[in-house]
Amino acid sequence: MNLLEGESALTPAKIVVELDKYIVGQREAKRAVAVAMRNRWRRQQVEGDLRDEIAPKNIIMIGPTGVGKTEIARRLARLARAPFLKVEASKFTEVGYVGRDVDSIVRDLVEVAVKLVRDEEAAKVRPRAKEAGEERLLDLLLPRASGRGFTERPGEPPPPTEPSPTREKLRVMLRDGKLDDREVEVETTDDSNPFMSVLGGQPGIDESAMSGLKDMLGSFGRKTKRQKLKVPQAWAVLTAQEVEKLIDNDAATREAVRRAEQAGIVFIDEIDKIATKAERHGADVSREGVQRDLLPIVEGSTVTTKYGPVKTDHVLFIAAGAFHMAKPSDLIPELQGRFPIRVELTPLTADDFVRILTEPNNALTRQYAAMLETEGVTIEWSAEAVRELAEIAADVNRRTHDIGARRLHTVLERLLDDLLYNAPDIGKQTIPITKEYVRERLGALVADEDLTRYIL
Repeated sequence: MNLLEGESALTPAKIVVELDKYIVGQREAKRAVAVAMRNRWRRQQVEGDLRDEIAPKNIIMIGPTGVGKTEIARRLARLARAPFLKVEASKFTEVGYVGRDVDSIVRDLVEVAVKLVRDEEAAKVRPRAKEAGEERLLDLLLPRASGRGFTERPGEPPPPTEPSPTREKLRVMLRDGKLDDREVEVETTDDSNPFMSVLGGQPGIDESAMSGLKDMLGSFGRKTKRQKLKVPQAWAVLTAQEVEKLIDNDAATREAVRRAEQAGIVFIDEIDKIATKAERHGADVSREGVQRDLLPIVEGSTVTTKYGPVKTDHVLFIAAGAFHMAKPSDLIPELQGRFPIRVELTPLTADDFVRILTEPNNALTRQYAAMLETEGVTIEWSAEAVRELAEIAADVNRRTHDIGARRLHTVLERLLDDLLYNAPDIGKQTIPITKEYVRERLGALVADEDLTRYIL
């Protein structure tokens, strides 16, 4: 089966339309990632050896924080159902120094792919697993008559027996929730490892080393225990155990490795932090070392993981940075050459903030309204209030640090602070959020520049 066959319907125009549902503006960046994604599908359609020669067109996004760089990459990966990993370039150090090594990028990407594939497989087998879990739960509630035992096969419900009126009556009660208060004793697996817990608390223990130790120890220290659970929790545990039995782990692993290699997306943030100027020395030497360590991964190499060797030749890399103190040309030439597509994201204006607050499917105004609705409090946003909020956020960004749309989170939290605190006690009511309401709660803070810097 073609790994990327689901992308056949994702034309560049459709990808941009989908991204528009969550990200305001930045059309140039959306077009660039849409074309890059479509090119991956096109490569899969190429016949013969030429397919392997077509390299992904990696992208550098240039723009200040909070303008949508990470969100574009994350939403793109969701659209393609592709393994997605975000890393910060500044967290890596040159080989030989204390810190994370760049090979961990590939190992982490494969872990993401394994979880993605296993979740997909679990969704397929869950109906069967729930049935098998139901049978096991009924056995705990009403043990089968002695002498009528059976040999259980992994992932399969027990063989049919003569209908038992009592058992079927119990099944109906179970499905109707009439047994939810009863407790049963279930065997569960305890994965805690005291040895790893002690090591994890020690200073100087690197994440990659911890991961390697876990792989080597495997199931060491794993044991089963019997635990009393309410019927709903027991059913969930038994269903999860049946899911594990039904999933073909070897096939899932092979699929995950293929998906990581052919469809993986790695988002490297803060790449400008490892850019160096040729005439500078000191710490910049280490930054250049990180770039040279990243180069083989981006160019295409094979990394050994616990799931086997993984090639990075066709992984799509999207790098991003503000590039305030450096520019893309400060990266080493070899790394520059591996990112042929460069797009600049524009700073957000008050008009953009109005759209961000109202248009996306996950708009912040909708999120806060939905949260307060759970307490019985309905808030109604007026267009003038949204405009005032957008103007305040844009003004604070101009006067302090421009953190893009993230400023909206801060402003909204301050605006609704009292309401969020008192909502459980004020009862059911509708509260209109007007322009005056916004000015009353934020006006003084915005006027005082010192307070603005600390609070907004």
